[in-house]
Amino acid sequence: MKKLVAYYRNAKEELDKVIKPTKEQVRNASISVITVVVVITLFLALVDLISSVSVSSLVS
Repeated sequence: MKKLVAYYRNAKEELDKVIKPTKEQVRNASISVITVVVVITLFLALVDLISSVSVSSLVS
C-alpha cells in the first residue's frame, strides 16, 4: 500500500511541475500550424495541377 501511495504522491508532484501554455502561446501555435498546412496544401495543389496538365498534353 505504501508503494501505491508513494506512486500517486510522485505523480501529483510531477503534474504540479507541468507548465501549461498561455492562451497567447496556444493561439500563436495554432496560427503557425494552420499557415504551414495552407502553404503545403497550395504547393501540392500547384504540383498536382502542373503534373496533370503535362500528362494530359503528353497523352493527347
